[in-house]
Amino acid sequence: MGEKVEQIAFTPSDRQRYRHKVRRCLETLERMLAEQRFESPRKLMGVEIELNLTDADGLPCMVNDAVLDRIASPDFQTELGQFNIEVNIQPHRLAGPVFSELAEELRTSLDYADRKAAEAGARIVMIGILPTVTDAHMVLENLSHNPRYTLLNDQILIARGEDIRLRIDGVERLDTTFATIAPECPCTSVQLHLQVTPENFAPLWNAAQAISGVQVAVGANSPFLFGRELWCETRPILFEQSCDTRPEELIAQGVRPRTWFGERWIDGPVDLFAENLRYFPPLLPICDDEDPVEALDRGDVPHLPELRLHNGTIYRWNRPVYDVARGKPHLRVENRVLPAGPTVADIIANAAFYYGVVRSLVEDDHPVWQRMSFAEATDNFHTGARRGIDAELSWPGLGRVPVTELVLRELLPRAYRGLDAWGIDPRERDEYLGIIEQRCIRRVNGASWQSAMFHHARDAFGLDRLGALRTMTLRYAEHMRSGEPVHTWPVP
Repeated sequence: MGEKVEQIAFTPSDRQRYRHKVRRCLETLERMLAEQRFESPRKLMGVEIELNLTDADGLPCMVNDAVLDRIASPDFQTELGQFNIEVNIQPHRLAGPVFSELAEELRTSLDYADRKAAEAGARIVMIGILPTVTDAHMVLENLSHNPRYTLLNDQILIARGEDIRLRIDGVERLDTTFATIAPECPCTSVQLHLQVTPENFAPLWNAAQAISGVQVAVGANSPFLFGRELWCETRPILFEQSCDTRPEELIAQGVRPRTWFGERWIDGPVDLFAENLRYFPPLLPICDDEDPVEALDRGDVPHLPELRLHNGTIYRWNRPVYDVARGKPHLRVENRVLPAGPTVADIIANAAFYYGVVRSLVEDDHPVWQRMSFAEATDNFHTGARRGIDAELSWPGLGRVPVTELVLRELLPRAYRGLDAWGIDPRERDEYLGIIEQRCIRRVNGASWQSAMFHHARDAFGLDRLGALRTMTLRYAEHMRSGEPVHTWPVP
């Protein structure tokens, strides 16, 4: 989504041509799958983390251009808001001491970026939604200067035909409107990538969907938005509404949202790309010169640019990815469920849990997606986001149980088996899955800590709402930089 594009106007013929090109890309993808053109499995995984920039008072700092100029690394890129940047970690082989390697790379990269950000008067904070963001920050001028974002904003609003309305009922209630997609800016997440074979794509995606509710419940870190305490993980509902191209009439008709959990288990990767084409009009109908069929006929590897661009404007929580690396095509599942933070250790623990559980579920003789309805998985996702560590979720054979019990009884043992199957160093397996275990035993994650600290700041210090949020955010940033996982953080 950070690729640069020229800001242009689109005509009806542009959209028709683009739709034709996406169809041609999809036909090419189907042929590549039938002809087994994809790279053999390499057990590769990757991590992306979206970050916030704050000033000395913990308020959003609109200086991402200056920070990125100072960082001067292709591993760091712009994001939607001027108080956001993103770091991309190069793919790693999912084996051996990979988690300690990732942790060291992340700490080194983030420490360096934080030093460079300080030169521009900012600090880096990893948190799902920056609690000090206010309505006043959500203006077009605070979008990043990449023309792609302004163009995306314009196209979403044209498709919608009216202002963006946010209506979120949580601990408190938010009901407000905006004339831009800027309310998406506060959503900062961790994206976990896993390269898979075409044969394993559907099982892996189904498994990832099945545990998304657990991931978001145990990893919740976004309880505040615009001064209101809402869901434990407010990002999903905020993202869905802030990027919604549907006015109320289309919502009433059952038209699908562009931020979408999905509606069924799948049989293969083409299912998702075909749904993208079938259900969603193009937002950025920009055509490339490549003819994918001709490229394949020549023996070249098609890049399928229109299919990839269209896919990038449909915000699935587990997104299919087609890509070309080292001249070879491959498929990935991009898990987009988790918020950023609270610490590097917590992020790596979340990753270890995810990669371990999905491996175990994929290898199960009786797959969970054959024993769980998709409606149950969808309900788990929304319940996990709303209730966090206190959620009760459904699971085959257990019924409806507290998520902490589900993790401790069923999913942590699976995660251990899955990481063993990947060949992960046992010491790292125990260290990072131990963090997940302690979160569940103590019933503490980023969201519960933020909420407790906020209420303590209000009650003990007599601070107003914004003052308590600033105090909590600054204390959060101190603990984040300490590196100790969130379940160890004190609340006075």
